[in-house]
Amino acid sequence: MSHADLDDAWKADRFEQLRQRLKDLREDFAAGGTEYKILMPKSDKPYNRLSSWRSWLGQYGQFLSGEPRGERDADRIRQYVLEHYIETGRERDAETVDLLVRDVNEALGLNQAWPNICQAITGPKFLEIADVEPPERIGANQSSATVFRFRLNEAGSSNAGAARGSTKPFVLFDAVGAAFKPVLNHNRQTGRSAYRIKPPGASNKADEAVEVATIAEVARAMLVDGRPARVQSVSGGTVNYLAYGKQKLVRYELDPTIAKQIGVPPQGELGQAMNLSRDMFKRPEPQYEMDQYVAQPTNLILYGPPGTGKTFATAAEALRLCGEPVPQDRQELMAAYRRLSDAGRIEFVTFHQSISYEDFVEGLRPTQASEDGTAGFELKPEQGVFRRLARRAETSTGPGDVEFSIGSRQVFKMSIGEAANPEDAHLFEEAITGGYTLLGFEDIDWSDDRFADRNSIIEAVRSQGVREGGEPNAMSGRVQMPFIFRNWVKPGDIMVVSKGNSLFRAIGEVTGNYQFVPREGGSYAHRRAVRWLWVDRVGVPVSEIYARNFTQKSIYLLTDADLNVPALERYIASQQDAGTDAPEPFVLIIDEINRANISKVFGELITLLEPDKRIGQPNALKVRLPYSGDVFGVPANLHIIGTMNTADRSIALLDTALRRRFEFRELMPNASLLHTVEGIDLGMLLASINERIEYLFDREHQIGHAYFINCKSRADVDEVMRHKIIPLLAEYFYEDWAKVAAVLGDGHDSEGDREGGFIDRRRLKPPKGNASDEDAAPRYRWSVRDAFSYDDFAAV
Repeated sequence: MSHADLDDAWKADRFEQLRQRLKDLREDFAAGGTEYKILMPKSDKPYNRLSSWRSWLGQYGQFLSGEPRGERDADRIRQYVLEHYIETGRERDAETVDLLVRDVNEALGLNQAWPNICQAITGPKFLEIADVEPPERIGANQSSATVFRFRLNEAGSSNAGAARGSTKPFVLFDAVGAAFKPVLNHNRQTGRSAYRIKPPGASNKADEAVEVATIAEVARAMLVDGRPARVQSVSGGTVNYLAYGKQKLVRYELDPTIAKQIGVPPQGELGQAMNLSRDMFKRPEPQYEMDQYVAQPTNLILYGPPGTGKTFATAAEALRLCGEPVPQDRQELMAAYRRLSDAGRIEFVTFHQSISYEDFVEGLRPTQASEDGTAGFELKPEQGVFRRLARRAETSTGPGDVEFSIGSRQVFKMSIGEAANPEDAHLFEEAITGGYTLLGFEDIDWSDDRFADRNSIIEAVRSQGVREGGEPNAMSGRVQMPFIFRNWVKPGDIMVVSKGNSLFRAIGEVTGNYQFVPREGGSYAHRRAVRWLWVDRVGVPVSEIYARNFTQKSIYLLTDADLNVPALERYIASQQDAGTDAPEPFVLIIDEINRANISKVFGELITLLEPDKRIGQPNALKVRLPYSGDVFGVPANLHIIGTMNTADRSIALLDTALRRRFEFRELMPNASLLHTVEGIDLGMLLASINERIEYLFDREHQIGHAYFINCKSRADVDEVMRHKIIPLLAEYFYEDWAKVAAVLGDGHDSEGDREGGFIDRRRLKPPKGNASDEDAAPRYRWSVRDAFSYDDFAAV
């Protein structure tokens, strides 16, 4: 080529011609040509080496572009897979390489980052750099057991056939060995495509086959009276793994090490394959999900006594469900949690006795009847926290493979026509399609340099005549809007397009300077080129990115203090090269979930929350909401975590409908997390208190370790005991101080006065005129000591 070296080639076209030339050589070899000999005259297998060279150029190009690498987990994942799988596979001339997600996670020291790994190595950035086609996924989706198969050598028909031959459909056999095909059978009456499965013991007649439509039904049909249908591979070879592929059940011959790691025992003969089919089809249904991405929703309630770290545990669980690494350090964990919360991926709400369906799902709220404020009020449906988060989850197209930073850019609100006026609807569509934004106000060309001055704009507007609003001045809309549009907006700034005052429907990056483009019929002749980054014609509430509603002004600068920058960046990134199109997970945390009237708050959500009834699941349901009339379903990528204090309300009293739809995970006190403080064994103290509470009351009213976790000195321990533990015990036992004293180890063997470690008891004398001392039951005055004694809990 004409380039002197790689630096010269990079400056010319960023390696575009060079990489294309290498691709041409590779395709020429695949077609039987020998052009590759100009580079490798003695090689007879150049295909993988040519692919590696294209991959290396991609990596070197990233380096030359100055793109930061090696810091983010996604970069580390891509680099590791390139070096340890793709390039090493090509060096040994392998046709395919299999990658187990768990191996990558452990090699890089990540914390359950299965979604991160899956997205990083299937996104367009990695595929471009590695010079590979999208991999084939084997087994579960986005889990530690997910296996990706990359094809490295597709040159020549024999090689390509070998690569594709690694996945073959299996055939079912009857008792005498006659093949019975499980091919797709389209049912014209129901419109469903079905598999025909012949159960064991049935004759070889088609009418005795079982028609099924989903892979879960295939699994159930394969097992009749606990016996599996007989399974054998087409080639008669090893059956390692059976999974659902593109419109067929397929067999994968996996590396034995990987097969063992994901729980698939090595199998050989037909009888062993039968055992394999039994084991595989007993696995949970998510193992047999459809080929496209379908999130597996989580409904989880963390319950236990007070102080066991339930609320804090929700932060770690939320990060895990969002596919983020879970740091061990508390500060790092909370920083990551706040980052996702700011971006709108996590919402936190606390239930109480007064919360209602209207607060949680949707309700009617008074709003101005007209946006200019000239009329009265009317009731309009307003979305609650659940609907807002469900909307984000439903419209998510993935985290995107291109990060976007607002940085120092200015962010403007802009109207393109009147959203409520059907006659202006074409303006928005024209702007989105044409890649620009439009502004009305006067058919005057503001391109001349003199219009950088506001007074010149005022004079030009004045020449058009006085209109409604009086003499034009600096604050007139006819002056202010063109001045901002022409002079304030700069290339690189962000435009947020409104839909009325309460919604926004597009976000774009300004890429050009002011232009005057007259239109037929006049108006909306002012234009700026815009690269539209995010579009949702239905509209999203302004509260998602801004602290207040928009105003009627056509264009103005949004204030930094009210702008939610992380949320705005997330919306932008969500439509930038989404890669696998796997939607981002979202998490709703409901603290104290048992304190509300569940039936009243959840309404129809009680049914819609079930995992199999989520959008995209086999039994998906939608309902029409009572206030807005919208058809609504709960997306599968919305996870719900609740916390429940068992001391506040027993789990046995919780709404049965809710209990059936949630997984419950108990968090109990863990005394082993506590240490010794100035000679006080806090672990022994907590364990002793809880043992006595359980004896005198029940296990649900124990004391959590979180009360003492931050104690650094004896004074801290005294503070916790005096102002938290003792009042809580008094509440538990309804001011029965004898039991409080017993829990604290201040029991009394006699009827006399006694000083305890925490509580003192003094006998009260009966007043004169009452029964004699011998007949009167003794009564006592109980008091918390000024100084506590921890002698019984001294560290050994």
